[in-house]
Amino acid sequence: MKLIAAAVLSFALLYHGESRAHPALLRPVLVELFTSEGCSSCPPADALLEELDKSQPVPGAQILVLSEHVDYWNHIGWRDPFSSPLFTSRQRAYAERLHVEEVYTPQIVVDGAAQLIGSDKAAAIEAVKQAVRAESLPISLTPLPGAHAVLKVEPLPRSLKGEATVFLATADKQDTSDIHGGENNGRRLHHVSVLRSLTPVGNISAEEGLTKELPLGEHPERMRFIAFVQQSKQGRILGSAMLAP
Repeated sequence: MKLIAAAVLSFALLYHGESRAHPALLRPVLVELFTSEGCSSCPPADALLEELDKSQPVPGAQILVLSEHVDYWNHIGWRDPFSSPLFTSRQRAYAERLHVEEVYTPQIVVDGAAQLIGSDKAAAIEAVKQAVRAESLPISLTPLPGAHAVLKVEPLPRSLKGEATVFLATADKQDTSDIHGGENNGRRLHHVSVLRSLTPVGNISAEEGLTKELPLGEHPERMRFIAFVQQSKQGRILGSAMLAP
């Protein structure tokens, strides 16, 4: 019985969920926050993202969060060390698809289908509730010995035409910065699930899924690994899963 209990506990820890329901029974929902340490409006959104991550306030949902730091505020006195033009490009693609006139921070995007001001807790929770109602494509990310994992994604439903891309996001579990310039000068900022790399690992279709062994790199215990499937042209996210050793 002790071995069974330990196995169940290990499974729960891998999925990093604090909801009372078993993680396997929850519908994963990806919440992306576009933020910047150079933006004075962003710290409340950073705090909200951490709150959503820790409290898991939506029944039936497993909220998977990513903090994506854009680079277009780096010129106003503080260069965000976590920023990347890749994340800025990703946000711009969302803006085009979701009919947002221009990019802004802080911005939350929920499952690639809804966008909102990143510090608006009520709107974020409502968007997650809406996402839970949508069908989710099964994905598994299973750890292997030697800092590897097996990613398995089912084929697309027949109702969805074309292909979708499978991504692996690698994120720091948490980071802290002492700010020495710009709008947040003098503040200490804390971030959760800070995206460091976003790698396409393959495509799937209605005819073919994906099974692939992935290296997790050095010190995987410091990281979160989030796999997700996204329709072409930065479309809706069809399914996601997280491994947090």
